[in-house]
Amino acid sequence: MADSSWLTSFPEMDHSTMRLIRKSLDGAYKSFSREYGDFIESIFDPLLSFLVWFEKLLLSTPWWIVLLVVTGLVYLASRSIKLTVACVISFLLIGYFGMWEDTMRTLSIITVCTFVSIAIGIPVGIAMARSNRIQAIVTPLLDVMQTMPAFVYLIPVVMLLGIGKIPGLIAVVIYAIPPVIRLTNLGIRLVDKEVLEAAMAFGASRRQRLLDVQLPLAMPTIMAGINQTIMMALSMVVIASMIGVKGLGQPVLKSITNQYFTLGLLNGFAIVALAILFDRATQAYAKRSQAHLGDQK
Repeated sequence: MADSSWLTSFPEMDHSTMRLIRKSLDGAYKSFSREYGDFIESIFDPLLSFLVWFEKLLLSTPWWIVLLVVTGLVYLASRSIKLTVACVISFLLIGYFGMWEDTMRTLSIITVCTFVSIAIGIPVGIAMARSNRIQAIVTPLLDVMQTMPAFVYLIPVVMLLGIGKIPGLIAVVIYAIPPVIRLTNLGIRLVDKEVLEAAMAFGASRRQRLLDVQLPLAMPTIMAGINQTIMMALSMVVIASMIGVKGLGQPVLKSITNQYFTLGLLNGFAIVALAILFDRATQAYAKRSQAHLGDQK
């Protein structure tokens, strides 16, 4: 009688073959990291220098100056007295409970990650909006970046660059950049074709149509993408702390391993406070820019 076990259990690859494939892939990546790791790390040296400088700037600046600057930026973005007062109270409480330095470190890494994500994400989103072929290539990559667990792509990053700020930054950017790419692409594609035709009728070049018509009209959608990027970057703070990124994530990680409930709760609330402030400020700015465009029409 023929063997019918394949009907009840899925036929698997031979274990020796699987071990050989894994060993070959692991060996190839280790050889690649030994050969090119230092070179790739040197590419990120300027970014590391800027990140270290910015962190030292926030840590060395008197707390009241940082508070004034952050509060001023929140007010300029939101024009909301309530949100500005909430910002002041939140940062005063953060300082009072001894979390000021960790908050400044987190603020520095999140700010740099957001700017890197914007610098890469908006041009990629524009390229996707202009070309269906590029969109077809990039969209599956974004799907992988958004759905793959962060712990999985931390492994090759740490193997290649070791433990420190740059691997953490790369991990945060990989996780946080998809929204700004997707929503830049969507915002530009949603611009009314009649408006573009009118711009073409006035003799506007392709570059002028992009800078003077498409990007301004897509700005509310792009701002929504930036908002989501900031939120996702903040959600990576604890995971990034596992590979040496200092900030609010490390006390949370310490509280998990040592069961310090209060320590984790306070630092968790500090992360939430930053997230709410960034979220409300960027949303308010997006609404104001949309209202401004409506007035222009």
